[in-house]
Amino acid sequence: MKKQFNIIFYLSFLVIYLEILTKIFVTKSVSGIFLTLLFSIPLILILYLLANIFKRKGNMILTYMITITFIFYYCFQFFFHKLFSNVFSFNTLGLASNALDFTNIIFDVILKNIWIVLLYLLPLILLIIFHKRINFERTSLKWIIVSFILCLVIWISSLFCLFINKENTYSAYNLYYNINSEMKTVETFGLYTYTRLDIKRVLFGFEEKLSTIDEPDIPTEEDPKDPIEEITYNEIEIDFDSLIANESNETIKSMLEYFKNTEATNKNEYTGMFKGKNLIFLLAEGFNMIAVDPELTPTLYKLTHEGFVFNNFYSPVFLSTTGGEFQATTGLIPTQSVLSDWKKLEPTISYGLGNAFSKLGYTANGYHNWTYTYYSRQKTMETLGFNSYMGCGNGMEDLINCSWLPSDVDMINATLPLFQDSTPFVTYYVTVSGHAPYAYNSTGNSIALKNIDLVKDLPYSNNVKAYLATQIELDRALESLISGLEDAGILEDTVIALVGDHYPYTLTIDEINEISDYDRDEIVEVNRSNFIIWNSEAETIEVDKVGSQIDVLPTLLNLFGVEYDSRLIVGKDILSDAPGIAIFSNRSWVSDYGTYKNGKFTLKEGMELDNIEDYVSSMNNLVSNRFTLSANIIKYNMYDYLLN
Repeated sequence: MKKQFNIIFYLSFLVIYLEILTKIFVTKSVSGIFLTLLFSIPLILILYLLANIFKRKGNMILTYMITITFIFYYCFQFFFHKLFSNVFSFNTLGLASNALDFTNIIFDVILKNIWIVLLYLLPLILLIIFHKRINFERTSLKWIIVSFILCLVIWISSLFCLFINKENTYSAYNLYYNINSEMKTVETFGLYTYTRLDIKRVLFGFEEKLSTIDEPDIPTEEDPKDPIEEITYNEIEIDFDSLIANESNETIKSMLEYFKNTEATNKNEYTGMFKGKNLIFLLAEGFNMIAVDPELTPTLYKLTHEGFVFNNFYSPVFLSTTGGEFQATTGLIPTQSVLSDWKKLEPTISYGLGNAFSKLGYTANGYHNWTYTYYSRQKTMETLGFNSYMGCGNGMEDLINCSWLPSDVDMINATLPLFQDSTPFVTYYVTVSGHAPYAYNSTGNSIALKNIDLVKDLPYSNNVKAYLATQIELDRALESLISGLEDAGILEDTVIALVGDHYPYTLTIDEINEISDYDRDEIVEVNRSNFIIWNSEAETIEVDKVGSQIDVLPTLLNLFGVEYDSRLIVGKDILSDAPGIAIFSNRSWVSDYGTYKNGKFTLKEGMELDNIEDYVSSMNNLVSNRFTLSANIIKYNMYDYLLN
């Protein structure tokens, strides 16, 4: 009989192999490999102890169960990241159930990456082939005791390693104790340690802490045009000193200190530009600038080249549509825990479009041409101030055909008469016609099938053509909207704003680059898009400053002259003199000076910085604090605390 080897060697291979695959295909970085391996050793030893509970046959069955469970979980995390640019958190359990409605999308992504599935299955395949070479017999009590002691020793030793460079913003220490960043934690510790921390934080709660490192002044590209003119700010009078003195909760107190010491954004030449006008805001499913074409989507082309033209705007993916919606309507950053709290706690979003404009006498309406309870929207719409909200299931089904996929054109035509006479109004549309999967079939995408003749001769792959076909429906909906507003005599008095909820993430990066006018990467530039602010009477104004989804709300509030405190929103008015920055779910960022991703900063061509290291450190600190503020503003219902 051939010599057998101890089961611990197989278990070591299983864990280390899966962690390395995660490094390659999820974090796309080898940083943190030492801590990943170090923190994996206690897991390997624990699995070894488990695999010695029974006799030979029982231990073999248990090993198969461990292998299948681990492969499934690691593979699941790969596909979750593929879809949402983040790893799964158990905070998302209540949200993730919605994804089951789109199993065809999931299967499509799996088929596109079947070779990676085979790589994940390798340990199971090897176990099946070589199981006779593995010794599944129960080990001696001596080795069990030694393994247990070794597990404790290595565990304690690994904790001491956390104190190395602990002052850095994303140090191992901060990620372990102070910061809840899914991707940064996986990058630093591996998927196993991230999962353990995630479960612990979900079960027992977790308080993110604001960094105590000062945020140095970050340079802006240019000084105000008229330095002699007195500058006023978007802020209201809040007695922070009194609130701080009477607050016992340390987390809330630190937030109050932060708000107090944050400089508000300046009012500017565009403040109140659209005061008193109507606002129609669209969160467009899957919309990205790659869909804009003068012939294929002429209305989108018109709206992206007239009015305000933002040349460096990003729509970062944060857990699909609900993350894009949260960014655009609250001006805050949506982690999975934040989105969970938003739906569970139903906090007051005082500066949400409905609430902010209702106080000015506006009629606030929300519409969605899919299930009205999707992503708990029946709750979140109320937090934003849209008490009048209609979707499929509470009225929309009486106006349009709500079978998959509903038409954006039908929704616009059916609902415009409901509010066009209730001026001034703010109307919020969440569209769905641009949804994946991008294929020509009635069960997968009836909208793509509907518009197939308009794209069939284009020199692109079928998936790309199907995507463009869905965006034609959005284009026609906008055309119909403008026509309807003109017929009602209110086009001049109405502003149309639009952002995509996220890029079409079921397309591969190669497919996206087929129709992109430059080569995009999968981390940052894949998120570059358009932000439309258009009025038929407004002149074209180009804006080069970097902006993103969280800047949408404060920019609109400033343009409509809404009184608000810019210190309480982490996004900033793009038209102010605040430095521009776009923040992504893995804590990469783009500023007016350059791009930070994979732990490296690339200075933008033509820009200069005196000390790049200090600049990157200050920006990382700023980004970290904006994540923390966003989480705690929702968790502690800070708008109700400060404003009501």
